Amino acid sequence: MTKATDATDIKWRISREIPHLRRFARSLVSDRDRADDLVQDCLERAIRKHHLWRRTGSVRSWLFKILYNVFVNQYRKKMAEIPMDDAVPELSVPARQEKRMICMDIGQALEKLPPNQKAVILLIALEGVTYDEAAEVLDISVGTVRSRLSRGRDSLRSLYSGKTNVKLRRVK
Repeated sequence: MTKATDATDIKWRISREIPHLRRFARSLVSDRDRADDLVQDCLERAIRKHHLWRRTGSVRSWLFKILYNVFVNQYRKKMAEIPMDDAVPELSVPARQEKRMICMDIGQALEKLPPNQKAVILLIALEGVTYDEAAEVLDISVGTVRSRLSRGRDSLRSLYSGKTNVKLRRVK
């Protein structure tokens, strides 16, 4: 396969994954414009570095890994900045549909999770990737994926149900 054919093939494969990338990015940042910017950064980096894809795993996992790394870099940069105004605009009329309210409550609970737990839950529950693929995307072991998923689900349940009590372990 020639270099030109190889580049065309990888661009075609990447273009097929854009809806999945957008959904994952939207779940991570909860803002359509920021999610589109995140996907754009991911795609730009993937096309520029397409020669680094080893063709051992799926393109989707490789792209998720790039997207997550871009997200983490942006998150770290954002945390280093001093926020000027953390005011969140409230909706003028609350939603009346029960399912919409449940989705909003779960979304708000997801926003309160640490980014590492949130990413694992979104990859596995929303995107349907396997534990092995999630471990590869996040560059952690499968055991760590399972641990973060378990802790994230527990935290999500307690945040969603409104129970915020913390169980302390006894130190001897």
